[in-house]
Amino acid sequence: MGHDTTSIIRARDVMSRRVVDIDGMATAKEAAAKMRAEKVSSLLVSKRHPDDAWGIVVVQDFVREVIIPGRSPAEVNVYEIMTKPVITVPADMDIRYVARLIFRAGIRRAPVEHGGELIGMISLTSLILDNELF
Repeated sequence: MGHDTTSIIRARDVMSRRVVDIDGMATAKEAAAKMRAEKVSSLLVSKRHPDDAWGIVVVQDFVREVIIPGRSPAEVNVYEIMTKPVITVPADMDIRYVARLIFRAGIRRAPVEHGGELIGMISLTSLILDNELF
């Protein structure tokens, strides 16, 4: 997938189309089991209603909010440890700006949206390891 320097690479060109979600009422234990089964390091937290915002739960949330404080994963709900609202990236955004946004926001991944719908995920790691950008 080599690209010449004149073409603009957009978020949609390099995103993973796989989005795994979970309900915020699920327990941290259930979320961790889903992450293991799906082989992902983050889960989108579903909206409760159409006007709600998406959330995200990542491995670091489990470490910071469950493991370090010594809480029981079976007694912690995802909504207690997730980040909400989640930073999303427009599908048509130039990849240079995507990388800058993700990096400066101090996050590792972001959902990609188009027309109000989440259509994929993009991460700093996947930009380098899963694509032939350079």
